[in-house]
Amino acid sequence: MKFLAVLFLITSPAFAASEAESITGSPRIIDGDTLVIDGTRIRLHGIDTPEAKQTCQRDEIDWLCGQEASKVLRDYVGGADLRCERLDTDRYARMIAKCFKPNGTDIGEWMVSNGWALAYRRYSEDYVDEETDAKAAKQGLWAGEFVEPWVWRRRNWLGKQST
Repeated sequence: MKFLAVLFLITSPAFAASEAESITGSPRIIDGDTLVIDGTRIRLHGIDTPEAKQTCQRDEIDWLCGQEASKVLRDYVGGADLRCERLDTDRYARMIAKCFKPNGTDIGEWMVSNGWALAYRRYSEDYVDEETDAKAAKQGLWAGEFVEPWVWRRRNWLGKQST
């Protein structure tokens, strides 16, 4: 009987609603794919950006592309409130969400479309077309050479916590 009660609770609309939770507020940008709203750490769904210490090359010059991706996101969001819709929770207890500007623009999609993020195919195919277009137009990161963020982390953070 307890099993049925637990099964009922986890399949009830209240449980489903908690998984579909959304949060709205002015974000603090942590990096190009992570932000915090009202103390909730949010990882943007379906994208990956270079790490803060990661460098890329453009015209044979090294540059801090991870820091630039963060700056671009910070500038794009400005002081706007974002609405973030939870899709999941990751192993680090971060909300995995799609976040939107007041005009409805998906900021993850915008980051990929402008070449500052890659479609994170390991978790989603949502932004593959946008990545293809940004790559063809040599936008953002695609204007030079870079190592995919997930490869860079594996090479540089062996055994450390990754995103």
